[in-house]
Amino acid sequence: MVKQDKKIICHDLNNNKFEVKASKVIFRPSVYGILIENNKVLLSKQWDGYDMPGGGVDINETLEEALKREFFEETGIKVEVLNPVHSETSFFNPSHSIKHKNEYWNCPLIYYLVKKVGGKISKDNLDEEERGYADLPEWIDLDKIDELKFFNSVDSIRVIKKAAVAYFL
Repeated sequence: MVKQDKKIICHDLNNNKFEVKASKVIFRPSVYGILIENNKVLLSKQWDGYDMPGGGVDINETLEEALKREFFEETGIKVEVLNPVHSETSFFNPSHSIKHKNEYWNCPLIYYLVKKVGGKISKDNLDEEERGYADLPEWIDLDKIDELKFFNSVDSIRVIKKAAVAYFL
């Protein structure tokens, strides 16, 4: 049972902090894929920065199904899910989202190395809200990721480098 008086510190996209009662927090696991080819990583272009393709797991999906769906929606690329490379938890307020603005999430974040099995880069499968902030994904040289701005709570550069080590083994 959740203690009604326990407080959780959530953050938003800009790392603003919110204190929230634990009873208001929704459990929302999320999965992300790291696709590396030719010493480049495929990243989702969002606002003036980047993120790894992925998102929330629907209640009727396995982690792998959700990752394949999210990766395809955000990139147009079909992938095979390989090994997990990183996981952590984020307490997140998606205040940038019209449909989730007043929610607070406990997000287990799971990052997988993935392999391309088909498709081509596209933003045709983005939903209406994503079309407002996302653009075509981009292949970024692994040696240039230190220069990028990322929109997520994890140390994206460390996670991508961890995936690159696994990829090149």
